[in-house]
Amino acid sequence: MKAAIRAVLIIVLVMVLAAGGGAWYVWNGMQPVEPAGPPVTFTIEKGMGSSEIADLLEENGIIRNALFFKGYLKWVKEGSGFMAGTYTASPGDTYDNLIARLNAGDVVKEETVVFTIPEGYTAKQVAGKLAEAWGQKPEVFLEIIDSGAGLAAVDRLEIPAGGGVLHRLEGYLFPETYELLKDSTPQDVVEALLEQLEKKLDSIPDWKNQLAERKMSLHELLTVASLVEREVVVDDERPLVAGVIYNRLNKGQNLEIDATVQYLLDKQKERLLYKDLEVESPYNTYRNAGLPPGPIASPGLASIQAALAPEASEYYFYVTKKDGTQGHLFGKTYEEHLANIKKSEQNSP
Repeated sequence: MKAAIRAVLIIVLVMVLAAGGGAWYVWNGMQPVEPAGPPVTFTIEKGMGSSEIADLLEENGIIRNALFFKGYLKWVKEGSGFMAGTYTASPGDTYDNLIARLNAGDVVKEETVVFTIPEGYTAKQVAGKLAEAWGQKPEVFLEIIDSGAGLAAVDRLEIPAGGGVLHRLEGYLFPETYELLKDSTPQDVVEALLEQLEKKLDSIPDWKNQLAERKMSLHELLTVASLVEREVVVDDERPLVAGVIYNRLNKGQNLEIDATVQYLLDKQKERLLYKDLEVESPYNTYRNAGLPPGPIASPGLASIQAALAPEASEYYFYVTKKDGTQGHLFGKTYEEHLANIKKSEQNSP
């Protein structure tokens, strides 16, 4: 009898020791790894499950035991919301800290480049801005802008090739402040500018139907918008100036817009000379009727909207005020225009 009791006591003791040892093993396995060395970088690929992620953490020495981490995830009902990306973590991070960062997508921030394309910039100026931002030569970007080769947005926007334009993508490179990855290729960068134009166009309600009603192509619309952009500073006047442009086009009257001549010059002039107005080019709206072959700059959204929805008027002329407001005086007839020119000069400071 005593022998039997002794045997039972031994078995109970063994079980207690085993349970205690198992509990210690589990407890020890769930403890953070001892902090050692710099943070570890690891990448969670799209489609990876929590089990694969646990194995990845163990392989990188961030946790002691993947099995225990998997069990902990089931216990706290986590793991389904982990986000893909590249992370850094230090050996010694707790389970809860790791879970919180994986849920939040607290990934390593990739180095980016921030740059701004101002409204009214020409293709050459845009190429210069991009070259400055990426440490390249302007010709690298200008070659892509001139050809449009390999850019998906070119087909979506139906940007025409040829037709006498100086730069194929002129007017399509939307002026905006951008933040792109530093390792973006020149093609990626130019594509981003075109995609931004698409987004801005789509922000205009029913713009395609409005364009169809005007019986215009997007290329023609952006050409008008670029003229407005280069001619107007005061936003409220953009629709009115657009209306003047359409009035002259409908009448078959030359646009006679200085900005189209300035576009042909290597350097902008404060005042054009008569000999400048005689330059032989399809862009010279003093010599040629209708629109130039294409845009002369990158128009902003306000100018695009003005070209799409111009303000109706009986005006055919406008002249810049010389009073510092940068606004315009509008006239219905050439006589009124001459009077406005004289009035403008009288008001100059």
